[in-house]
Amino acid sequence: MNPLARKAKKLIQALNRSLITITNSKSPISEQYRTIRTNIQFSTVDKELKTVMVTSAGPGEGKSTTTANLAVVFAQQGKKVLLIDGDLRKPTVHYTFRLNNHIGLTNVLTKQASLENSVRETEQENLYVLPSGPVPPNPAELLGSRAMKELLTNTSAQFDVVVFDTPPVLAVTDAQVLANECDGVVLVVSSGKTENEASIKAKELLVNANAKILGVVLNNKPQKESQYYYYYGKN
Repeated sequence: MNPLARKAKKLIQALNRSLITITNSKSPISEQYRTIRTNIQFSTVDKELKTVMVTSAGPGEGKSTTTANLAVVFAQQGKKVLLIDGDLRKPTVHYTFRLNNHIGLTNVLTKQASLENSVRETEQENLYVLPSGPVPPNPAELLGSRAMKELLTNTSAQFDVVVFDTPPVLAVTDAQVLANECDGVVLVVSSGKTENEASIKAKELLVNANAKILGVVLNNKPQKESQYYYYYGKN
């Protein structure tokens, strides 16, 4: 097998692993995503959660994989779900779902395209994706714009659940800008990688941004230390 073919095969395998809730919906990991979904739904009694933002302290902690699989399990529950790639600096959602990224969130926010023409269907029933679109020069300004508030209102009316994938909290201000506009925030940390100080600092920044933190997903927990890979804890 030539190097290009090997690289393509590894990419396909990585994509399949990242959407384990589709490729192996009965696995222990998929079950834990469903547990996270249940905990999110029961995290508030007085208000229905329509918009959920997922972020992490730093890069490489499994944030985007967690976001995609959460969106899948919400859709598998029969809810109409929109997954929005709010990482306007290093978008990955279009790779995960094998979509082009020519038109997306940035086009909608700058009035270059309509929401209806920018949302894509996926292989998972009830799950739709709004890719990031072209990388803009001013991500934080776009996420904090009036157009974003209008988008949140429109998507909340059209979908049962809207899930945002956003950049790491400590890297840029984008997640903080969007945090107080969403009904809840889930913070992803990686076992053995995310330092305690980084986790605490990320939480403080979100709290200062008036975010409603629903809980924390501990990712990449070695199986020998626990029977599960993922644990969801209430803050």
